[in-house]
Amino acid sequence: MPELLQHAKGHWRPMRSADLAGVVDIAAIVHPSYPEEVTVFAERLQLYPDGCLVFEGGGGLLAYVISHPWVALSPPSLNVRLGSLPAAPATYYIHDIALLPALRGSGAAARVVGRLFELADEQSLPTMSLVAVNGSRGFWHRHGFREFTDVALADKLRSYDDDAVFMVREM
Repeated sequence: MPELLQHAKGHWRPMRSADLAGVVDIAAIVHPSYPEEVTVFAERLQLYPDGCLVFEGGGGLLAYVISHPWVALSPPSLNVRLGSLPAAPATYYIHDIALLPALRGSGAAARVVGRLFELADEQSLPTMSLVAVNGSRGFWHRHGFREFTDVALADKLRSYDDDAVFMVREM
């Protein structure tokens, strides 16, 4: 792992299958309105392990990120398995970043977003995309993401909540 993923409160490291129970626990705390089954997380880990990381510190997991190459302007639905990754992806999709309250404001999320930029660049993808929830729009703005409005996305975004917004970052 690059040095930038080290942090005073712990470190980001590759996710392992043994971490999935902890990931589900964090998700239940951070995203109680957006439940996903462990099989969804396990499949993402199996399909694209490079994009699945956990933050370990203080004797346990404090955060995770799930991300992967994907189809542009088509965020996967919540709690749905993908089956496979596209043969010709056009965006690097950040499915989820979740930090326990003790880690928020520490800079740990910004460090891992930098790693995700590197992964998108390594794949030569022209954009990164995500669905911002839980008031995270400002965080993503600071990292170069902008709202993208498309009526075709409206139904999928409503499956999150009224404040969910699809965001894109040009690489």
